[in-house]
Amino acid sequence: MKLERGRTALLAIDLQNDTVGEEGPFGDSGAPAFAREHSVIENVMRLVEACRAAELQVIHVWHVDEPGHKDSTTNAELFRGIAAADALVRGTWGVRPVPGLEPLEGDVVVEKQRMSSFNSTTLDTKLRGLRVTTVVVCGAWTNWAIEHTCRDAADLGYEVVVVTDGTATISAEFQDAALNFALTTVATRASVDDVIAALQ
Repeated sequence: MKLERGRTALLAIDLQNDTVGEEGPFGDSGAPAFAREHSVIENVMRLVEACRAAELQVIHVWHVDEPGHKDSTTNAELFRGIAAADALVRGTWGVRPVPGLEPLEGDVVVEKQRMSSFNSTTLDTKLRGLRVTTVVVCGAWTNWAIEHTCRDAADLGYEVVVVTDGTATISAEFQDAALNFALTTVATRASVDDVIAALQ
């Protein structure tokens, strides 16, 4: 695996208090426990630091709903669940990034309301403006936001790398289904160490 500096960006998706935080509304979903047991936050922190050191663009993608979820569609159970839990609301603790993954100067933040980071956001425009051709994808939840983002990135013409130990979801079964079945023909699967080695 080769990652060209100046042509590669890191997407850190939905690593927010409400999605992987123990005290968030989805604390009993399995996602916080999975992230903790597999050191996902610590792994992503290490990856973010390495990407910054290599001068790769770090892009944080966050799900952000407005208070009352008044402009959020509820056409799918996932979106209905977010609204019912009153989660990921602008201005709240839950919408903020987990400690240690706050954006720094030079990072980019993109907001979304759908599963894919590309759906109705500015992400594709920003990546093309930055001349990025490869995206390294990490974050939560693997079989929703990560999988949808990887598929859209591939359809839009990007080379895609999904970070196997930098992604979290609600169970080992869901993780396996996404990484070892759904994404096998969409993205290159690599560990944090693999990505860091490729940067060096």
